[in-house]
Amino acid sequence: MALISAVIFSGILLSTAAEIQETRWFWRRSKTPFQWLLCFPLGTRPSGRVFFWSYMYYLSRYLHMFRTFFTILRLRKLVSFQLVNNSILTFMSFLWLEFSQSFQVLAILIATLVYSIIYGYRFWTAVGLPCACFPFVLNCQIVLLGCNVACHVGVLSLHFMKGGCNGIGAWWFNSVLNGAILFLFLNFYVKMYLGKRKEVISEAMEEAEMMKVEDK
Repeated sequence: MALISAVIFSGILLSTAAEIQETRWFWRRSKTPFQWLLCFPLGTRPSGRVFFWSYMYYLSRYLHMFRTFFTILRLRKLVSFQLVNNSILTFMSFLWLEFSQSFQVLAILIATLVYSIIYGYRFWTAVGLPCACFPFVLNCQIVLLGCNVACHVGVLSLHFMKGGCNGIGAWWFNSVLNGAILFLFLNFYVKMYLGKRKEVISEAMEEAEMMKVEDK
């Protein structure tokens, strides 16, 4: 999965750079390259090399779904957030293609970069190499969600300031789905953090009681 994510990241990065270089004359008076990444011009159609890699990303989401399915078959513990997150992301990537939605290039670049790092780290630890002293995967997911929120704010600002962004109707629906993912993630994070905190407190109380017994 790390290799697939890295290939998609490299492919869409190179394709986007070439697309900007070739079409910049058309929109350079009204937008910068970064603004183009956030806000496609009205009338943009889902064709060309950039959307090819967007389609590859959409297909890769099914690999994530199969991975989740095999995890369930092996009766391993599966977090409900992971299942819902994979389902929502697959549907969102379909909306990106269907409606030539703005912001999808940045979203795919950020997501594939983070996934490459996460799966690379999991492979690193699976072969017995030392792991990080902090929740590495969780922090990567926080960075991914934070970047998505920042980009959504950018799309909304450009839509009203620059005369409209392509696929804004799908973007609104996409924002609702991203909000659901953010809520589920925060709920999962709070439960996990509070659960660990309670365990630490209970262990400390047990140690204190044992010390009292020894003193007696």
